[in-house]
Amino acid sequence: MTKTIAVAGKGGTGKTTISALLVKLLSENGVVLAIDADPSANLNIALGLPLNDTIGNVREEMMAAVRGNRLGMGIAKQNYLELKLSEALVESRQLDLLAMGRPEGKGCYCAINNMLRDVVDRLGKNYDFIVLDSEAGMEHISRQTTRDVDFLLIVSDPTIRGIITAARIKDLIKELRTQVGRVALVVNRTRNGLSPEIQKAIDASGLELAVSIPEDPEVLELEAKGVPVAELPPTAAASRAVADLVRKLGIA
Repeated sequence: MTKTIAVAGKGGTGKTTISALLVKLLSENGVVLAIDADPSANLNIALGLPLNDTIGNVREEMMAAVRGNRLGMGIAKQNYLELKLSEALVESRQLDLLAMGRPEGKGCYCAINNMLRDVVDRLGKNYDFIVLDSEAGMEHISRQTTRDVDFLLIVSDPTIRGIITAARIKDLIKELRTQVGRVALVVNRTRNGLSPEIQKAIDASGLELAVSIPEDPEVLELEAKGVPVAELPPTAAASRAVADLVRKLGIA
């Protein structure tokens, strides 16, 4: 059965880095579909993969074709979407990638979003794991253009403001139609552990702290050189912390 893991949090907390390390680790335990829900589409860079197309482009092409009556009598909209999504899918060993891309343009995309959800849902059943690198607003989760979520990892930096934002994201989940299973907090880029003030804020938030990930000079070095973070060795501090996260939550 497919396990879906979404990585959320405010911008600049390192969601994409954590997502890439998760994808790398889980691909050693099964086949992974990585979904980049950030319009800036950086997950492919972190994974060292090309980017052929995005779901955003597919959606826009579909809307333009419908408006211009250019689909043709013999092509069903669902079949057209499946064809275009298969072209947008980046395939690799034990790992495939879909990028959501840009947000929607003018007009109602409800019908297309419903079809997209069905297509992505059927596609996702072919994988052992789905890792969703969410954008800051969690729009794709709230609009249900992706599957329900088994594990939601809320990433924060080691600041009071970051913990407060993470708590707000947790509260937002209650308002969504999407079914979310276990919710856990990941505090990223810590130095010398968590301060008493941060720990107190976490306790007050009601969030489950899954792991704190230390600021890793090896990650900074890879990013400075433009090397995919997925090439981080398993002995690196960030890699070990992500492995602890997977074990602690029972993801794999």
